[in-house]
Amino acid sequence: MLARGQDEPDRRALGMTRPWQAARTREARLQTQWRAPARAETSDAQATASRMIGKSEAGGTMCSERGREELRESRVGQKVFWLRLARKGPWQRVFAPIWKFCYKRSLVASVKQLSPSLSPPLTFFYSTFDSALTLLPVLPFGFPLTTTFVMFLSSLLALGLVASPSVLAQKAGSFVEVGDTLVSAMMLFLGNDDKVYILDKTEGNAEQVNGHPAWASVWDLKTNKATAMDMQTNPFCAAGMHLPNGSFAVFGGNGAITTGGAIGSNQNPGGFSANFDNTYKDYDGTKAIRIIDPCEGDVTQANCAWYDSPNGLQMAKNRWYPGAEPLADGSVVLIGGFTSGGYVNRNTPVVDPLYEGGAAEPTFEFYPSRGGEPQVMQFMGKTVGLNAYAHTYLLPSGKMLVQANISTIIWDYNNNIETPLPPMPKNVVRVYPASGAVAMLPLTPANNYTPTVLFCGGSDMPDEAWGNYSNPVIDTFYYPASPDCQRLTPEPTDGSQPAYEQDDDMPVGRTMGQFIALPDGTLLVLNGGANGTAGYATNTAQTLSYSDMPYGMSLAAAPVTQPAVYNPNAPKGSRWSQVGMGSSNIPRLYHSSAILLPDGSVFVAGSNPNVDVNLTTFFPTTYKAEIFYPSYFNATNRPQPQNVPTKLTYGGNPFDITIPASSYSGSSNNAAENTTVWLMRGGFTTHAMNMGQRAVHLNSTYTVNSDGSIVLHVAQPPPNPNLFQPGPGMVFVTINGIPSNATM
Repeated sequence: MLARGQDEPDRRALGMTRPWQAARTREARLQTQWRAPARAETSDAQATASRMIGKSEAGGTMCSERGREELRESRVGQKVFWLRLARKGPWQRVFAPIWKFCYKRSLVASVKQLSPSLSPPLTFFYSTFDSALTLLPVLPFGFPLTTTFVMFLSSLLALGLVASPSVLAQKAGSFVEVGDTLVSAMMLFLGNDDKVYILDKTEGNAEQVNGHPAWASVWDLKTNKATAMDMQTNPFCAAGMHLPNGSFAVFGGNGAITTGGAIGSNQNPGGFSANFDNTYKDYDGTKAIRIIDPCEGDVTQANCAWYDSPNGLQMAKNRWYPGAEPLADGSVVLIGGFTSGGYVNRNTPVVDPLYEGGAAEPTFEFYPSRGGEPQVMQFMGKTVGLNAYAHTYLLPSGKMLVQANISTIIWDYNNNIETPLPPMPKNVVRVYPASGAVAMLPLTPANNYTPTVLFCGGSDMPDEAWGNYSNPVIDTFYYPASPDCQRLTPEPTDGSQPAYEQDDDMPVGRTMGQFIALPDGTLLVLNGGANGTAGYATNTAQTLSYSDMPYGMSLAAAPVTQPAVYNPNAPKGSRWSQVGMGSSNIPRLYHSSAILLPDGSVFVAGSNPNVDVNLTTFFPTTYKAEIFYPSYFNATNRPQPQNVPTKLTYGGNPFDITIPASSYSGSSNNAAENTTVWLMRGGFTTHAMNMGQRAVHLNSTYTVNSDGSIVLHVAQPPPNPNLFQPGPGMVFVTINGIPSNATM
């Protein structure tokens, strides 16, 4: 806790406030920003519109592929798209002819994306921001996490309006490179409708900020540009989570390091770690709690910066590779972790399974703190060596599924009681560094909102092959990753005992594959390798010299660059598909990340199996970002729902969403029968995990009007905050498998 006199950083550190005072200033700035270009561009737009229509009416090429390219790149084409969204405002007089002309030829759906210079219709954009200013609860400054406040949080979900453009239909199933992230994307999260926040470990990135290499940046989805952000402590292999007010927290990390990943200059007692380094100017991050309040607009403003201080908010224990799970009261539980570096969390032979001579941290604690000394979690001793980034899922009962090594429990964290479940079949390890793809399947009315967790990939290496803190025993990069998939329903509603259920194998074995829940009820898996594990090393017990390591420091090989889609509702034997899936040109191995975006696409970045920046090795430090477009981007028409609420309440009053007839194809009755409303959270992504990721299908009925419009009568989320914990989310309306842009 910060000292008195530092009120504002302290409030932001708690993650319980937002800069609402700036709302009116921001709105005024928007008005100035959009009005000024309108006058200046009108004459140019009119001339271009006339020229393009004239060319096409004379047999020109505007409606051919070459003409489409001209349309996409022109400011006219960009504004046509905004006109289609709003169909009103001062731009209509200029662009109505273009809009009508292109719409008849289905070219509007081919507008590539909005450029940074776009001037959208004022009325549409203003209504978006007017709504957005009331999205999150206006919390009193410095409001403590009292029982009353917890009750308030557990009844409110913060959502906000998104107005993202559609993307080219021909991108469906493909990856598109969109720019450089400045730092390698070890961690990602979606902060708001147009910002993705990126964290790296402390290393020698060329990008500098405040006199040292940057290890944080923010990606602007509108401009496809990254801006470096300052961070003081080392977040290497930290955990992260949303907070109930829409802020994000990042927990733990590693000690201060210097060039080559060596221990920093100012070493802690014993010399196993450092509290500061004079070269990279990073501080020890093993206890750090960092808070960001995602901002709109200029991220260089002081109130948009990371709250991160070596003398600031801290956990009770050092935690590197900790598990994290949000709770129904808005708090976060933090589990286990290393205290210092290594490959797996054990010495060999194992004589101290809980603490490993001080290198392991077997306790758990809460943020905000509940006080008292963190308690030991015996599960950490049972799973010694393979319990980094334990898989955690809050269950409807309020208890938690925890899985690590080959063991599984249901955990009552309030009373620290562990109930064993059957072990993982086939001895497949799913946690780091095996790093399988793991996700909760969508919660739906059809499954009575009963969680089932899917475990896929990872490694079935024998226990002795994993080695210890130093390195693996075997040459992991030659060992095939597992294709095995298992389902587990931890709390069956039929009275049966929880048991793993064999599911369809993945199309190819993967380590470091990552599941992304999509707003059509499926799961996308991407990234990773067909051989080996996560992590990096200079040698194994079989290959003793770094010069003989075939893939540099990487302990994985054979990148899997083609995604696959898993349909949980398909019959067994047909749940996986790669039809129409292109491949990326960029290997995404250790320290890769991916996150769902508000338009339903997936942001993909990172890959850095290196101790420090290395641009010339076999699998180099990667800064290139891509966007993957799922198959529903082949649609020429996407739903445009109206009256989507900006906040939801657990078990609250139902609400109506209107879908215009122009925003779907086919018969109205068929469209209505095949419409779903999804409440999605992409989570905090690192190490092939999406911490806090959830997908909830909201129950709904419908009315079809005579004009073809559809009115959805939508139920609020079930009255159980354990199913979708308080905090930010996205609402998609999906018709025949085609999602709208999100309300966030």
